[in-house]
Amino acid sequence: MAAIYSLFIINKSGGLIFYKDYGSTGRMDTNDTLRLASLWHSMHAISQQLSPIAGCSGIELLEADTFDLHCFQSLTGTKFFVVCEPGTLYMDGLLKMIYELYTDYVLKNPFYEMEMPIRCELFDLSLSQAIQKDRVALLGR
Repeated sequence: MAAIYSLFIINKSGGLIFYKDYGSTGRMDTNDTLRLASLWHSMHAISQQLSPIAGCSGIELLEADTFDLHCFQSLTGTKFFVVCEPGTLYMDGLLKMIYELYTDYVLKNPFYEMEMPIRCELFDLSLSQAIQKDRVALLGR
């Protein structure tokens, strides 16, 4: 069973710009992925405002019985979140690696328009390799 179920990238206005499913069961249709991305963006923004801690950056980890949701927000407001098996460790490092791939292959692509859906073959290929390396590393831990 895969440790990572899916990856979402949301732009600063809450629009889903990238989604990749890595699980084999419980696939969501397009409307459900859009709803989940929008809901997460809203919950993340509300948590920043309601937090009793000054300078809170929002929800970073949501733990449920059947999954964990790890989130990383860049300085520009783009959110990267991974849905994975409960108790999966080291997702912070993976999210930061995904952000580096995003900056290297998407933002530096002269044909990419900001805030638009990501259609970059090199990003997809590098992302698949990073996820595969992470799965292998998780098996060895």
